[in-house]
Amino acid sequence: MLGRLESMIREVDADFVDIRYEIKTETVVSFVGREIKSVGSNTTDGFVVRVLREGGFSSATVTREEDVPASIRLALEGADTIRKTGGKRVTLADVPVVEDVVKPPLDIDPREVEIDEKIRLTEKYNEIMLDRPETVTTRLTYREVARDKHYVNSQGTAVSEVLVTTNILGEVIAGKDGVSQNVRVAIGGADGFRKLLDREELFHERSGIAAGLLDARSVKGGTYDVVLNPGLAGVFTHEAFGHFSEADIIEDNPGLRNKMVLGAELGSREVTIVADSTLPGQVGYYKYDDEGVLVKPVTLMNEGVLTGRLHSRATAAGFGEPPTGHAVAEDMRFEPIVRMGTIFIKPGGHTLEELLRKLGDGLYLLDGKGGQTSGENFTFGAQYGFIVEGGKVGPMIRDVNIMGNLFTTLKSIEAVGNEMVLSESGGCGKGQINIKSALGGPSVLIREMVVGGA
Repeated sequence: MLGRLESMIREVDADFVDIRYEIKTETVVSFVGREIKSVGSNTTDGFVVRVLREGGFSSATVTREEDVPASIRLALEGADTIRKTGGKRVTLADVPVVEDVVKPPLDIDPREVEIDEKIRLTEKYNEIMLDRPETVTTRLTYREVARDKHYVNSQGTAVSEVLVTTNILGEVIAGKDGVSQNVRVAIGGADGFRKLLDREELFHERSGIAAGLLDARSVKGGTYDVVLNPGLAGVFTHEAFGHFSEADIIEDNPGLRNKMVLGAELGSREVTIVADSTLPGQVGYYKYDDEGVLVKPVTLMNEGVLTGRLHSRATAAGFGEPPTGHAVAEDMRFEPIVRMGTIFIKPGGHTLEELLRKLGDGLYLLDGKGGQTSGENFTFGAQYGFIVEGGKVGPMIRDVNIMGNLFTTLKSIEAVGNEMVLSESGGCGKGQINIKSALGGPSVLIREMVVGGA
């Protein structure tokens, strides 16, 4: 396939041209309660062409190979229009020429597992949650996405990479006396079907949490010292900080760009934040981005000081910084944009018990449950939490939201835990859906967090 792609762009009259061909296969098994709602597999393919000519940068997508020449003409016309009308002029940072073929190391390739086994496994985990008396219903889905990608550019890079992501994810909903509570559950990764096996304990645990929330008290709004577990700390890291590390978010925002200056001291000395999509088996793993650039681990913040950001070739050139391999597309329908893969606060030196002792009186909050950001400010829900008194975990609480300013919160992180827990499913909706966005890390202790209740 790489040779065919190279021949398609060989004679294009442009400063730079690339083409990506992708075959995407998605398999889904979905339950709502005990009813199986959907079973199926769908395969689609297509081409994305990008052209750079005299600073004008344009793209076009098509589904049929015979339409590729027309897509190249459209991209050229788009590039010329951008240049002639004074649109944004683009240059691309230099990167090494690469020739490579990458196959994922899978412990049981899910593509070779019969659909009946996928149904049985999902149904088994679903029944575990339904068997608890407090459970009203469940939503549980097996989802398997395989992307077979082939990329060629006019500079000589030719890369093929297969990415296979497999998850079982959903929620359990418990109810009693007019009160309803839901808790999310997810297992999986990018290293094969085996990671989904023998996970019964987690589904027992999550349904038990949902049942326990029925008798939990709603938190009283106020300002608290808090410990966030890896799930909720990861949501904060990804949503509140991580997107500001994506260069295309801030390149045309002078206010944010002036704040997110490399070398600026934005957090406490306890905070080191890393983006590392090279971690094998994790949801966020890949080797080459959708520009054929080798992904690199990036230390975004080192002991509170901003030290890096995430780039495509275009944003790297615009900022005068090294490319990082973070230009990622949802699939063959889209051109790549700057995206996080695996992002986390680097673990520190404290056990959870030590963090709770340092906390003293406050709240221990766990797992993310939606939320939003508005510039520097954020609001996130916690799935559940506990009151902590004298460093001891007490009653469960529910209906918890945390809110604050990103930079104030980064400065208020007093201590970081020593565990490392990363999410087993991903999903970020910045323009396109990115299932390769993993988050997590350690628990963190934050002073004076604003907490809203029901």
